[in-house]
Amino acid sequence: MTPLWTAVEAAAATGAPASGDWIATGISIDSRTLTRGDLFVALSGPNYDGHDFVAAAFAGGAAAAMVSREVPGLSGTPALLRVGDTLTGLTALGAAARRRSNARIVGVTGSVGKTGTKEALRLAFAASGTVAASVGSLNNHWGVPLSLARMPREAEYGVFELGMNHPGEIAALSRLVSPHIAIVTTIAPAHVGHFRSVAAIADAKAEIFLGLEPGGTAILNRDNRYFTRLATAARKAGAGIVGFGARRGADARLVAFAPDEGGSTVIADIGGARVTYRLSVAGRHWAINSLGVLAAIAAAGAPLEPAAVALSGLQEPPGRGRRHDLAWQGGRLFLIDESYNASPAAVRAALDVLGATQPAAGGRRVAVLGDMLELGQHSGRLHRTLASRLAAAKVDRAFLVGSAMAALHDELPPAMRGGLWPCADAAIPTIIGFLRPGDVVTVKGSHAGGISRVVERLRAQAAPVGA
Repeated sequence: MTPLWTAVEAAAATGAPASGDWIATGISIDSRTLTRGDLFVALSGPNYDGHDFVAAAFAGGAAAAMVSREVPGLSGTPALLRVGDTLTGLTALGAAARRRSNARIVGVTGSVGKTGTKEALRLAFAASGTVAASVGSLNNHWGVPLSLARMPREAEYGVFELGMNHPGEIAALSRLVSPHIAIVTTIAPAHVGHFRSVAAIADAKAEIFLGLEPGGTAILNRDNRYFTRLATAARKAGAGIVGFGARRGADARLVAFAPDEGGSTVIADIGGARVTYRLSVAGRHWAINSLGVLAAIAAAGAPLEPAAVALSGLQEPPGRGRRHDLAWQGGRLFLIDESYNASPAAVRAALDVLGATQPAAGGRRVAVLGDMLELGQHSGRLHRTLASRLAAAKVDRAFLVGSAMAALHDELPPAMRGGLWPCADAAIPTIIGFLRPGDVVTVKGSHAGGISRVVERLRAQAAPVGA
């Protein structure tokens, strides 16, 4: 296996002394999931200290450990990289990995759709070359440096997700990633509790342009009301603009969208090239974001046709629309797991998919919704607006979890009210007792609210069809 970091390279990148002549083939921050040959980075947080797990990391086969203090109890002469601060050291490794790379780099941000778009880019680029991409949702001040530091030197493409909760966070991440291409999926009132307005969210997302390489490209959602605002910021940073969406004038334009039970068929015009391709994920929002993906492929100079074909293999990331066909009381239950997180735009998209999904004979459409968090003074209004979307989706019953969902509960017609509970565990018995064969149920809510426990219990109660 090609070395990812040698002791000499890591010491040069961090400016710190290294003991031992070691070679690392990966990087880990968790001794429980470490792979033999990894460099273990002992990060510290408010409730943990990675230095407490250095011995376990070596027992698990770590090649070396990055530490910022003495670690008692280590036998022999361990291979260590001694830095002043491990997060600063990890960031230095990420910066060095970016400097040595010849890969075409794409940065992805947006209020919703970041991880799905990142996964689609990874799949599409892999059709023509080697790709390094963020794992899961590693998109913050330690996740981005970790993802960069893991980028193999031979990678031809790099795809990195950039997230934020407050102004100023994306600017630092973008300057670290230095993308050639920046995608903003859309702007919506996610985390609006930390901002004075949705326009301020757009400005914070526009920070991604500050790290663009000279002559870089900004790929923006032409259908979003903040397109012009973002385009102005991108031009100011010296970027070229590519718009994607269904509106006339989009450079990557949706020509036709044909949904079906297994996904959809998309016809698109990408910079004048007509492309027809298959998506195995449900929802028009996936089709729209796939236009941005193919626009990035074209901007990176990669072949368009194989990338479009590769999108047929796209799957929803866990908790972001992944579908489960479950055995239930002698029949079938169709579960759509949207439990990873929630914002108004994401919940509306999930309800649209629920509305487009046909229950089996005798079945109903059921929504289990948890609080949308970080909405501040807008919380009540934004929760109430979901009532019309539930009606449009022809939802038969809505089970609501969390204090913020009380606003939506009061807005629903009595026949649609399945109940309101303070926590997911309290709601689960009633939900299980209500569901019957043929039902299709969507579970959606902010991760911190624990709504994923509903999915866990439903899956534990049933078994995959055919199992």
